[in-house]
Amino acid sequence: MDKYTVKKYTESDYKIWNDFIAQAKNATFLFHRDFMEYHKDRFEDYSLMVFEGGNLVAVLPANISGKTLYSHQGLTYGGLVFSSKLKAEKVELILNEILFFLKENAIDTFYYKPIPAFYFSKGNQEIDFFLIKKGGLLERKEMNLAVNLTTPLEISKSKLKHFRRIENLHLEIIEEQNLYPFWEEVLEPRLAERFNTKPVHSREEIITLKKKFSENIKQFSVYKGGEIIAGITIFETEKVVKSQYGATTKKGEQVRALDFLFINLIEKYKSEGKFFFDMGIVGDDSKKGYNEGLLKQKEELGCSVYNQDFYKISVK
Repeated sequence: MDKYTVKKYTESDYKIWNDFIAQAKNATFLFHRDFMEYHKDRFEDYSLMVFEGGNLVAVLPANISGKTLYSHQGLTYGGLVFSSKLKAEKVELILNEILFFLKENAIDTFYYKPIPAFYFSKGNQEIDFFLIKKGGLLERKEMNLAVNLTTPLEISKSKLKHFRRIENLHLEIIEEQNLYPFWEEVLEPRLAERFNTKPVHSREEIITLKKKFSENIKQFSVYKGGEIIAGITIFETEKVVKSQYGATTKKGEQVRALDFLFINLIEKYKSEGKFFFDMGIVGDDSKKGYNEGLLKQKEELGCSVYNQDFYKISVK
């Protein structure tokens, strides 16, 4: 029988971890240690590495709080990351070893947050089956909205009608290397005004991450007469692009600049051969559990609903 060894990640594992992420079946740049550690002061890292003999075959980005382990709370998604050579039967064995390791280290609860399956053309749901078999509970689901770029676009007629009108307003779309204009003049003021909140990433954090992952983090902004009126910060992976942040000023709202930018970016990435345009979840704290306005807006831009699942496992 295969023998697996589980150990906690340490700083000395930096290179082997990142080398593994670069070739893993189901990894994105969010799992690179330089991305994971931008907020290490806020989370106690408890990432795990799984070896078969001397070979690293899987990693689990994670943090710990008390006796509870989380698929890293500082990341949009997480879950077990493994080699493309690893078959489903071995995934079960690795999960067994991880759960045994958690029990041996007095961890009693494990919250697991997998990457949405559409991020990988070869799938990413091997472990979901085994989580349920091990007594895991599907604690909740979120509606994750995404445009399938491999099929004909289904943008609503009303959106396209306004889009054609906007095209005559001489709006300029710029891919910017500097994120400050969008952060300072659009995103932060609008989040404060409308929701009394701040972006998950501070300006300094997103600037630092942009420098380290310049091919993955991109900023597209809309200008009218030299004034920025809307923008979207994109997180780009091999086959999927995600609108991590999108916002517009009041002037931008009047001309529907954000829709204008979304439609242009959807068409751009479709022409470049991307598979999906991920617009994120629409959950909120209302009785319905989702934001009706956001759901409608994203569906009108051609999105379909995909699941973002959240599991809870009691370690026994």
